[in-house]
Amino acid sequence: MDHVTVAGRDLDRLTEAFSAAGLPVEYGGHHSNGVTHMAIVGFPDGSYIELISKHTTNTHSPWWNNAIDNNTGPCAWAIGVDDIERTTVTLRDRGVTANGPTAYEREREDGTLVEWDLTSLEGSDPGTRLPFLIEDRTPRKRRVQPTGDLATSPIRGVNTVVIGVPDLATAVDAFTTAFDTHEPTRTTSADLHANIASFPDLPVVLAEPTGDGWLAERVSRIGTSPAAYLIGYERDANHGFENLTTESIADRSVEWLPVTHPVGHRYFGLVVTDE
Repeated sequence: MDHVTVAGRDLDRLTEAFSAAGLPVEYGGHHSNGVTHMAIVGFPDGSYIELISKHTTNTHSPWWNNAIDNNTGPCAWAIGVDDIERTTVTLRDRGVTANGPTAYEREREDGTLVEWDLTSLEGSDPGTRLPFLIEDRTPRKRRVQPTGDLATSPIRGVNTVVIGVPDLATAVDAFTTAFDTHEPTRTTSADLHANIASFPDLPVVLAEPTGDGWLAERVSRIGTSPAAYLIGYERDANHGFENLTTESIADRSVEWLPVTHPVGHRYFGLVVTDE
């Protein structure tokens, strides 16, 4: 897991919402596309949450334009690879549409240049269902370091992406084809009102709504997209958050953090990790 993305119209409001929930944020700078800028919640395991918005109104972003304009919140996820050229070719050979690798960069406030290569899969916005691939050109510590007191926190980093899908079978086929993985475990989630598929070797849960609720409304409105991100913390550790709502997803206890902006419901949960 490299990082996950949260899109909204106002980066300052996103920053305030995460900071208020106890997740320290650092400004990350402007992207080379000339439209977007971002901030980071960095974790000890090297993964991070990217908060992204436009720094100029009435412009079109090449990445997640509708997600930004519509305050979609969770919108993408990325996996880090050691050889993006080779991995891109492998995925193409398996029948996956792969655009890239393409070089990108952003400049931090201190003038430091951060550079990486990116491959987008499936021909849609990067990371909507299958993750996009990313490999650093510059040292990774330029792109992310633990933010604030997360450097010494029992919270380790992004553990699992929950993706809302309108058709579970089609989504499962996409993952088994792309990653040559085993068949998933299929369960139901009363809390999400959804049928669930989880893979033993992939950091993803697929959720197809079966009734009413926020997930059904979200999938009906925007289609396939990350709907929630689960953050891992050390077993038997005190994560430091209090009075959290607890639910269950894929037979794992999830404690929801009080981040509701910009989507109006909780979409960051804490789960125990043994890593």
